[in-house]
Amino acid sequence: MPTRWTVLFSLAAFSTILLSFVGPLFGQNSEPITIGIVQAERFPYATMMKNSFEMALEVINQGGGIKGRPLRLVYGDDQADQRAGVKAVKELAEKNDIVMFVGGYSSSNTVYTTAVADQLNIPFLVTTAADDRITQRKMKNVYRLNPPVNDYAKGLEGMLLDTIQPASLAILYENSPFGTGAALRMMWFCREHDIKIGKMISYHRERRDPAYFQKLVKPLIQDPPDAIYMVSYLNDGARLVKTIRESGIGSLLLGGAGGFTHYKFPAKAGNAADKLVTATLWTQQLPYAGTRQYYDQYGKKYQSAPDYHGAEAYSGLLVAADALKRAASLKPKDVRAALDETRMETPFGPVHFTSYGRYQRQNSLPTMVLQVIDGKFEFVWPEDVATSSFVPPSGWKSSKRE
Repeated sequence: MPTRWTVLFSLAAFSTILLSFVGPLFGQNSEPITIGIVQAERFPYATMMKNSFEMALEVINQGGGIKGRPLRLVYGDDQADQRAGVKAVKELAEKNDIVMFVGGYSSSNTVYTTAVADQLNIPFLVTTAADDRITQRKMKNVYRLNPPVNDYAKGLEGMLLDTIQPASLAILYENSPFGTGAALRMMWFCREHDIKIGKMISYHRERRDPAYFQKLVKPLIQDPPDAIYMVSYLNDGARLVKTIRESGIGSLLLGGAGGFTHYKFPAKAGNAADKLVTATLWTQQLPYAGTRQYYDQYGKKYQSAPDYHGAEAYSGLLVAADALKRAASLKPKDVRAALDETRMETPFGPVHFTSYGRYQRQNSLPTMVLQVIDGKFEFVWPEDVATSSFVPPSGWKSSKRE
């Protein structure tokens, strides 16, 4: 039997060996630095975003962590509910020594979770939630990586004017802040450019029975517009597209990003998705540094394809880590100062937080357009960087060109 001194000597020797491996990587202070991730676990994108956060975490820690200390992530489920979101932020902050929050998927919830973080004086880098108000409230701790909803369709708007040229357009949207904001933006765009608005129809995404969707599209059957612009999440977007095609409506279908960019969308919508055009914030064909590498590594690791939601999450954590490395300390004022000075290239695109219009601490990026062709997303706009050309549906032609 080993003696007490033999056991103690062995443990000491093991600790010395372990420190010889950990020490060079994370330094003498190996206490983790903690970032809180807030997202809604019940949405289809939650898994994609968490996978992407974990991929970025691995890259950061393999590169030495933050100032020689490992980075740790703790997750909170806001359940896409105001009370649950506020509770998640408070509990994460109370139970962990959090230096930043990153994430935010549901726009209606992130309006509240960011306000709580600001009250707690903890910087919050939003990666996905698009409600315009999030960066319009003069909250010093709130930053946003992704474009606000008012900017989502700017690429699509350019393509509408230059290539599609519809004379009339209908708008179908789910009645959340994201859907309503995007619909109002498209309405004003149509008015500014003399595009007739046939109908504006809102719906509750919680109702997915076929009869409800048939009722939604019925007003469009007798007088179909040239194009139908939809703002939806994945499941309701697929159902809406199917219902429109089953009703015999031949309008060009336009998506306002959201669920229309999910890799599962073409399969869920089937043949009804063919030739649908959708705004997007990102595509793997973009020439940004690390874009293709992230896309390929994600596919290899998880056997599925990420869209802009994943790229936002991955890049957002890289931006947070970069700021923490440059910050004079981990105090909120120093973290904010580092975020204010951020200028970096990410797989999602260049990041620099500025103020413009009514936005503060907002990153600004161009948006793109994808088209579903033969069951796959093709990058069709802007033309100078696109990898495919727009293909109009068979027999479709803008009435403006007739």
